[in-house]
Amino acid sequence: MDRELPTRLPLSDGDGAGDCRRSLCNSAIPEPNRVAFATATTLGPSSTSRSLSSSASEDESVETVLDSVVKIFTVVSSPNYLMPWQNKPPSDTWGSGFVIPGKRIITNAHVVANQTFVQVRKHGSPTKFKARVLAVGHECDLAILVVDSQEFWEGMGFLEFGDIPFLQEAIAVVGYPQGGDNISITKGVVSRVEPTKYAHGATKLMAIQIDAAINPGNSGGPALIGDKVVGVAFQNLTDYENIGYIIPVPVIKQFISGVEESGEYPGLCSLGLHYQPTENSQLRNHFGMLPEMTGVLVNNIKPLSDAYRILKKDDIILAFDGVPVANDGTIPFRNRERIAFDHLASMKKPNETALIKVLRDGKQNEFSITLRPLQHLVPVHQFDKLPSYYIFAGLIFIPLTQPFLDEYGENRYYYTRLRRLHERALRELPRNAGEQIVILSQVLMDDINAGYKCLAKLQVRKVNGIEIENLSHLYRLVEHHNRDSIRFDLEDEKVIIFDYREAKIATSAILKRQGIPSAASTDLIDEQNSEEDLACPI
Repeated sequence: MDRELPTRLPLSDGDGAGDCRRSLCNSAIPEPNRVAFATATTLGPSSTSRSLSSSASEDESVETVLDSVVKIFTVVSSPNYLMPWQNKPPSDTWGSGFVIPGKRIITNAHVVANQTFVQVRKHGSPTKFKARVLAVGHECDLAILVVDSQEFWEGMGFLEFGDIPFLQEAIAVVGYPQGGDNISITKGVVSRVEPTKYAHGATKLMAIQIDAAINPGNSGGPALIGDKVVGVAFQNLTDYENIGYIIPVPVIKQFISGVEESGEYPGLCSLGLHYQPTENSQLRNHFGMLPEMTGVLVNNIKPLSDAYRILKKDDIILAFDGVPVANDGTIPFRNRERIAFDHLASMKKPNETALIKVLRDGKQNEFSITLRPLQHLVPVHQFDKLPSYYIFAGLIFIPLTQPFLDEYGENRYYYTRLRRLHERALRELPRNAGEQIVILSQVLMDDINAGYKCLAKLQVRKVNGIEIENLSHLYRLVEHHNRDSIRFDLEDEKVIIFDYREAKIATSAILKRQGIPSAASTDLIDEQNSEEDLACPI
């Protein structure tokens, strides 16, 4: 379905903020809205046989749980998308995590996003130990940490995974929420299981809604039934009481297996299309659906997906891997529950295939489609990397990203150019690998660019008549220019022209005056150096 902006909040706490925290949990948002699971309550007996109890054997389970949950301290330095050559001042944040077999710690991606230094502290210890981020999956909001110190692992337990809990099952959520420094346990029940928008990664994956009390800082902590992990606490629905979410075991296991197989998180697979329900009977009749048929109507297909060469607009998807798709886009899930059929695609590994049954021109067909992670034309997030930029004659060129738009907060809806860029971020699709929307983000004023400041926030389409593919392409076209003048064509038919030699001289003066260390970001320079090395082998 169409991409939407995230509306839920990730749950780590502290001053620090990653890209998602910048857009959702910055200082403009009141402190009570920076939410996380758990209140400082004690754990009492429960009627369910699978929950924690006060028996001797269960006491041992409680100790195992407590010995497996850690507090995570993170120093965060977020990128500054308005001044992309520097980061924002470092700040502190914290969250929770838990140990799994193999001496690994599971936590949320947003707990360690844009980290510069991470420490962990185990229950009952005053000592913090340095940790490393082994892998991070921002789409599924999960990360794996490792600690090299053997002292840290002395006496540590580990937790194993259970299954997806049923509705109304009692759950205990363990972590280090706001309100104290020691570990805390709170109880709740399962309210709902369905695909939900993940605020941090702006993706839609299966999540479990619970009614546990919520406080900041519990992000990454385990949700347990007995001594088995059934989820990871990660976000809350704002403006409502007792609506929190945990990441379910299937999503966690897929993340871990992907890291084990490839050494890093491979990304979230997608079928690569937008569709609409076929609940209207006249719509179904028009496309030749028989009364016993159900399915969804394909609206458009992402050009870089495998589905683009196989499926067509106005196809009716009847089934996914033999599972019938209902007219509202859902499939059966457990006892009288239903979830969106997108869930089946999101649980695939990269390059796995899916068998899609399609109704086309009144005939049923079956196609095998390879699924893989797909990139947005405008990235939804840019965690753990510095922004790309290029400065020429005081003009700052950048690729359009959602974090850049988020720097303007609600103002992006009120200014025409920002609103137009925002619409592109939501709707436009890449047609070629590596394609970007390059914009003139701002102008550092100088005599040479006088009169061009009013062109900020416009897309750059051409350099000397050549359509640009991405920022790297623009960088190469400008740096390798060999004419007296250089021309930039922007949207709305706007034009910028410089004397090239004078512009290069002005660029150096502007950089020195503004205290900017380089005219281009490291990734652009490294890419150019790499190309030069290949062109001139030794």
